[in-house]
Amino acid sequence: MSPKIVLVTGCSAGGIGFELYVSLVSRIARICEAFAQQGCRVYATARKVEKMAGFKHEDIQLLALDVNSDTSVQEVISAVIGREGKIDIVVNNAGIAAHGPTLEVPFEIVRDAFETNVYAVLRVARAAVPHMAARKQGLLVTIGSIAGDIPLPWGGIYAASKAAAHLMTEILSMECRPFNIDVMLVSPGGVKSNMPENSLYKDYVEAMMNRLNTGQDGGWATNVFAERVVAKALSAKPPSYFTLGKHAMAFAFYKWLPRSWVLYSMWKRFT
Repeated sequence: MSPKIVLVTGCSAGGIGFELYVSLVSRIARICEAFAQQGCRVYATARKVEKMAGFKHEDIQLLALDVNSDTSVQEVISAVIGREGKIDIVVNNAGIAAHGPTLEVPFEIVRDAFETNVYAVLRVARAAVPHMAARKQGLLVTIGSIAGDIPLPWGGIYAASKAAAHLMTEILSMECRPFNIDVMLVSPGGVKSNMPENSLYKDYVEAMMNRLNTGQDGGWATNVFAERVVAKALSAKPPSYFTLGKHAMAFAFYKWLPRSWVLYSMWKRFT
């Protein structure tokens, strides 16, 4: 059997693509390496190839890709199809942080967050799905965040962008069924940010840092996280939603509770 061909976005060293966030500011698993170890041929992508140093497996190829460019996305998808004749799995892994008080995050960062965390997911899917549909098989994976499931204070923009990506992914899971294409949403943790000195919320700096650091201790080992995600992606029937890591089950439980109680609880916990 020919190896599965996997395209992963956002793979620059230190970024969300190179490592998947297990918990806030923890080191995270290298998804490309995990796929390659399972016999897949992986195309790791980022805007600058030189920032993807560190990959060791011989079945990982590096390509330049700007997920915010229609031309770049189309060219890379076409290049992989030209080389391999197919793409089996696309991991929409590119993402950027946008943390801080919602009223004070600069609009430039707000726009960048939605461009990369939301629009890029759709842009890559639009380019890849026609090729998968022609073969009546494939898997789209979106790397989301538990912040997109349960809102937390001090991360409204990031949470909103991830919530939009989550909902779009869930809709794609329905709309891709006629083509026998699976769609999987992975919901791990988040990232940290800086606090401006003139913030209206300067009295809450300590609370913000406590929230950002809440997932550091006791997080999952990175290799375990990667193995679990890749195992689900390569299973006979990938789940449409998948969450794991520290606090993941607690946040999944919160989704079933009254929303007003959850919002009040999150505010009291992190202020």
